[in-house]
Amino acid sequence: MFNNIKEQFEQQGYLVLENFNTEAACDALMQRAEALANGYDFKGHPAVFQTSNQAETSTAYFFNSGSNISFFFEKDAFDEKGNFKTTVFHSMNKIGHALHDLDPVFNAFSRSPQMKALAAALDLQDYVIIQSMHILKHARVGGLVDIHQDATFLYTEPESCIGFWFALEDATTENGCLWAKPGGHHTKLRTWFKRKPGGGAETGVLNDEPFTMEGMLPLEVKKGTCIVLHGLLPHCSMPNTSGRSRQAYAIHCIDRSAKYPEANWLHRNRDELRGFE
Repeated sequence: MFNNIKEQFEQQGYLVLENFNTEAACDALMQRAEALANGYDFKGHPAVFQTSNQAETSTAYFFNSGSNISFFFEKDAFDEKGNFKTTVFHSMNKIGHALHDLDPVFNAFSRSPQMKALAAALDLQDYVIIQSMHILKHARVGGLVDIHQDATFLYTEPESCIGFWFALEDATTENGCLWAKPGGHHTKLRTWFKRKPGGGAETGVLNDEPFTMEGMLPLEVKKGTCIVLHGLLPHCSMPNTSGRSRQAYAIHCIDRSAKYPEANWLHRNRDELRGFE
């Protein structure tokens, strides 16, 4: 089913696997996400997640999301008085970060038979899923995700982070598809997002070489596609300027045997982490 993909992944830094999930499975995940969002008890204290402004994301709510199902909003979802411009659901940026362990629908999707087969083909027997997120990217609201490396947020020694990004709807340049550079993972980790000893978080610079869009390609994919991303691969997505949403689901895994520093922002009980079984 997945012949020779490990070599391709190691050379290119990403894989695009079409028809990985059925349309019905994608629809079920989106319906579940909307149900979770509609059941969220919003108390007027929204959490906003931006890759470009980590200081504002460094709240207790954000830190605790590693072991919970938490809800985050788009920075442009509010008017000048702090009120939502639209519904709560259509103001959300994402839901995370333990959906794969705490919700049965997301658990089944994350550990599907095809995911087990893919993990085996990539030789990930000792890997565990450490985080998950449902990314909404609503029409005309979904914002920019800056060029980044996933290993910035899930730092291990040695580097071991691998991401799986599932298109729940068609992803195009108009509605904010992913962009990536073939072979771009053959580089160094630029930054490490971590907790500060006195509270809050900071982004430590490990290598000050800037990211650029040079050589980056749009990964326009159909609903049901799975994109596998190396932890060092620089990638991004543009704002959704279209009238169509671009929902996606992502999980990230790390090698169980790798060192996972206490300074990492996301804390989980390592004994509770599971792989793809």
